This record gives sequence, C-alpha cells and structure tokens, in this order.
Amino acid sequence: MEITWSTKLYCLIGNPIDKSLSPIIHNNIFKILNENSIYLAFNVEEKNLKNLINGFKSMNVQGFNVTIPYKKKIIDYLDDISPEANIIGAVNTVKNQNGKLIGYNTDGEGFLRTFYDENIDLKNKNILILGAGGAAYGIGVSLGLKEIKSISIGNRNLEKAYLLQKRINKINSNIPVTVDNLSLNNIEKENIHIIINSTSIGMYPMENLVPIELNGFSKDTIIYDIVYKPQNTQLIEIAKLKGFKTLGGLSMLLNQAILSQKIWLDLREDDLNRLKSIEGKLSTYLK
Repeated sequence: MEITWSTKLYCLIGNPIDKSLSPIIHNNIFKILNENSIYLAFNVEEKNLKNLINGFKSMNVQGFNVTIPYKKKIIDYLDDISPEANIIGAVNTVKNQNGKLIGYNTDGEGFLRTFYDENIDLKNKNILILGAGGAAYGIGVSLGLKEIKSISIGNRNLEKAYLLQKRINKINSNIPVTVDNLSLNNIEKENIHIIINSTSIGMYPMENLVPIELNGFSKDTIIYDIVYKPQNTQLIEIAKLKGFKTLGGLSMLLNQAILSQKIWLDLREDDLNRLKSIEGKLSTYLK
C-alpha cells in the first residue's frame, strides 16, 4: 500500500506497547481488505492521555485500540460507550463516529470465539478462571452471559477475586461463583471442564512458572492459556504431556483484533472468517 493524503489512521495506545503484535495484525488485515489505512502504536504517559484524545479528534483518527493500563481510564475521555463495555467496565476499541468517540470492548467476544472456532459448547460447563485482573473481568462477564453451570475463581489476592465474583453475580445471579486462592483446596477439581489462565504467569519474566498444578483434574479438562507469548507456555507444555486438550492465546488476540476491525469498517461475517488466514503468519513473530 502506498501512503497518500487519503490514507486513514488507526492506532494502539498504552504503556508499554513495545513488542505489541497489534500493528502487524491490523496492517495485514488492511492489506487483505485492500483498505487504504495504516495502523501505528503509541506509548502514552497518563498525564498526556486527555490531550492525546483531543488530538485524535482534531486529526480525525478513525479508530484506535486501548491496552494496559488505560482500558478503564479511557472511558473518562469518550463521548459514549457500548452496553457491553459498560457491563465490563473497560474499553479496548474506540471508533470515531462522525466526530464522536465511541468505546467498545472486544475482549470477551474475542475470548468466546476461540470456543466457537474449536466447536466447543460452553453450555452446562464448570469453568475455573485463574486470575482476577482486567482480562479476567472480560472473560468472567462474557461467561456470565452464557448458559454455563458454574464459575470458580482462583487468585492470589482474594479481595480482587471477590470483586470479580460480585461483578459476575450482578450480571447473572443464577450462576454459582466460588472463590479460592491458587492452591485451589476448596475447588472440586475433578468436576472442572475448562481451566482458563488469565494471569501473567507464563509470560516474561515468568516463562518457567505455572499458575497451578494439574494434578486432580479430569483428563477431559480443557486447558486454555490466554498468554500468547510464548505460544507454548509451561502450562500448555505440561498439559500436552499429560494428555489434556489445550488452547493458546494467539487465537483470542487475533479474534479481538478482527472484531475491532468489524466495528471500524462494518465488516460482514464472511469477511471475519477470511481474516483468520493470518493466524499462521503471526506464529512466526512469536518464536
């Protein structure tokens, strides 16, 4: 693509954003769609956030993604947010809609689409979420809207886990939500169908660590680690050796990006399926 006066600008803001795959993902998507657009990444200090957003409006930036640590803070500077972003309490995608900045959240749906892609039915499943941070909120809220049987939360900080429990129960009081630390002594491991690691354990500088031991879980349990770098975390490696079905974080990352593009460009479902073709290409950047 040749950059011209009509090239549209999209971007990522956060701190830090070094080593982010978002520019690679989105610029490849623009290429596939033959869009005259470019995607850049900006490292932003919190003190400059308000001025940056005003600058985006002035420059007519078409849309942007938001990553750590501004997914909640960004809401203060937007004109409106979607119902889903309001429920989750965080925004990761913003669209410039006729001069108004509208916030959305594709974290939860991006997470769920991995199960759709793998033909895994979540109905009546007992699910264990490891962690209670920002990613866990998007995951927990999304699961709360599904017909699952129960949710367990394992986290080092019990106070944060109880806050997530409260948020999920506010959305759906019919789903039992239990809380424990990462020892999981109070969780019936043999009844868990899916384990989701939403902690940072497994990524740099904790690549050689695992959030939990897998002893006591059924061999039919699915292990889903949303960490995407490295692709094969220690948890995934151990799970594979023990014969568990595993899911990695790259699919979730790509699905989130594709759903952002859907919001920005009003894409159809067949367009979204076509964009999944770049997943193999992304793997080369994670080795």
